[in-house]
Amino acid sequence: MSFFSNLFSKASLPYELFVGLRYTRAKRKNHFISFISLTSMVGIALGVAALIIVLSVMNGFQSELRGRILGVASHIEITGNTNRLANWQEVAEQVNGLPNTQAQAPYVMAQGMLSYGQAVQGALVRGILPSEEDKVADLGKNMEVGQLSDLHAGDFNIILGADLARSIGVGVGEKVVLMAPQGQFTPTGVVPRIKQFTVVGLFQIGMYEYDAGLALIHMQDAAKLYRMGDNVSGLRLKIDDLFDAPAMTATLHDMLTPYGAYYVTDWTQQHANFFKAVQLEKRVMFIILTLIVAVAAFNIVSTLVMAVTDKRADIAIMRTLGASPSSVMKIFIVQGALIGLIGTIFGALFGVLIALNIDTIIPFIEELFQVQFLAKDVYYISELPSQLVWSDVVTIVTVSVILSLLATLYPSYKASQINPAEALRYE
Repeated sequence: MSFFSNLFSKASLPYELFVGLRYTRAKRKNHFISFISLTSMVGIALGVAALIIVLSVMNGFQSELRGRILGVASHIEITGNTNRLANWQEVAEQVNGLPNTQAQAPYVMAQGMLSYGQAVQGALVRGILPSEEDKVADLGKNMEVGQLSDLHAGDFNIILGADLARSIGVGVGEKVVLMAPQGQFTPTGVVPRIKQFTVVGLFQIGMYEYDAGLALIHMQDAAKLYRMGDNVSGLRLKIDDLFDAPAMTATLHDMLTPYGAYYVTDWTQQHANFFKAVQLEKRVMFIILTLIVAVAAFNIVSTLVMAVTDKRADIAIMRTLGASPSSVMKIFIVQGALIGLIGTIFGALFGVLIALNIDTIIPFIEELFQVQFLAKDVYYISELPSQLVWSDVVTIVTVSVILSLLATLYPSYKASQINPAEALRYE
């Protein structure tokens, strides 16, 4: 048994860990080594913090946009051929038997042309039942003026997106003309069906696609204008967990196939390109910011190489007293890993603190420097959202620690290969 093993046999810590900690804490004659160690530690901390903050903000944007999209869109839609669902009441009864379905609402969807004065604007017209629509979407919560209950069958009222109303210059209480593209045959030719509607409300979702292109009317009024009879365009469903929508869609498809041709789609399919783009951007940002952590972590290589050179005599003495090459290697792995671990811990704490309080920090910075990061007249999301996902934090910390450990291997191995006789020749 070596001298070091006897010395620390009764101690709670292995001597490699003890010596590695002493090397890390000791004041070096070579201040440049200490400076590089501190730089590596700060670099890792900043990289880890940046990763946590950026991914939290991107998660917040993703969640915010998903919420706004689902404020108008539904979790699942069931439609029939040629935009008609004839036996929708029967389909609704079958869907009611599924345990994780919260609500359902029929709708009529069609294209239309809105006219007010000299202004003309195309729009997507959705006929709804106000009492049922509030159960499957959050349109009622995003009303600027009026409410969904202002839509009454036979009154031919209409609710417009705020940007759509602004583009044609119409206000609440005024009348617009809605033209259906499906014309009716007369002795003079095909004439488009035209009906005058009274604007009773405006909504603002925060998504330009809807705010500038969607109009709501009562479902019975839509059925009359578009000659749907007792048919509807489809059923909109809301389920307990929106992330179960793909599995639920497959279940509904298998269940409804024997009864005819039905098309079942969920929100992930309807907005697939958008969410794939956001997810791809998140992965790319993770890779880019991980490279920052990697650069800082591999500064540990420089630190340890110089530390090994500085401690050649110490290494030789330990070897002559019985320390094995693997023990010497462990000593410098401990020293380098400790630098990475301290940087990672401080970076994680700083990043989590910022991510959890970004809604307070950003307004303070904007007020202090009189700037606005997300101008309200340019961006629909004027506040920087943040959603901290702890699994992301665990992944970032794990990657940082692994990179730090990898950076210690080469210089630690070189330290273990030092020949004691050569090292002590000129001492």
